[in-house]
Amino acid sequence: MELRAFAERVLLSDSLELKIQRMSETLTDENPGPSVRLAEPVRPANLQFAPRRAAPSMPHPSNFSDPRKRAIAHHILANHELQALEVMAWVLLAFPDAPTEFRMGLVEVMADEQRHTRMHADQAADLGVQFGDLPVNCYIWKKAQDFQSVLDYLAGIPLTFEGRNLDHTLEFEEYFAAAGDSRSAAIMKAIHKDEIHHVAFGLKWLRILKPAAQSEWDAYVEHLHWPLRPEKSVGDIFHEAPRIAAGMSREFIERLQAPEPNEGSSTEPAGR
Repeated sequence: MELRAFAERVLLSDSLELKIQRMSETLTDENPGPSVRLAEPVRPANLQFAPRRAAPSMPHPSNFSDPRKRAIAHHILANHELQALEVMAWVLLAFPDAPTEFRMGLVEVMADEQRHTRMHADQAADLGVQFGDLPVNCYIWKKAQDFQSVLDYLAGIPLTFEGRNLDHTLEFEEYFAAAGDSRSAAIMKAIHKDEIHHVAFGLKWLRILKPAAQSEWDAYVEHLHWPLRPEKSVGDIFHEAPRIAAGMSREFIERLQAPEPNEGSSTEPAGR
């Protein structure tokens, strides 16, 4: 199957099962086709993007002793993973001229996102909430609409959203463990390990695609679009070890820990 056809299946299918079905056949990238930028992915009726503020907020971890609260958390996280998968498919269609090695590597990351979506959805169901029972937001997808290059994608998803997950996955592992839910904690631990590889993938391609004379940090900041900014890539507690494991330089880590005010390539739009 051509990579483009795989991306189209993820983006244009109204079946969740097809979206998150791992490819069993060999993928090729011989005919990437023209650039296409879809405004929204096709989704099942029960997973359509909801109006702003309609989707539930993440329950406070102090309430995770309640199985339904944990189910809601997994429902929200499943939608995060599904959006990440859809954004990656969007990137394959939007930037067909990107290096084939990058595009094939992105498919490997997408396989993880498919698995993560299923893990969260299955756990939510076991806790009493089917994936699609609750409204879902489109925050990650909407941020991707600002991407004008692969470097924008690298700054926005691997190095910001997934970078933040280096902290959040550890935080949620602790929250679930404290609630006595060892299975949920194990899910977060497994996803944490994958996120290290995803951030490493982003760093690798940032280094390859940025101008040779530009620092990694400057390239990262230049390609962020408001409201994404360096502090958005850090959770409540900064964990250095997974960032070292992902290959971040000492300078990059230090800059993340103390970013300059308003550091980023774009200013905040009026009215936000």
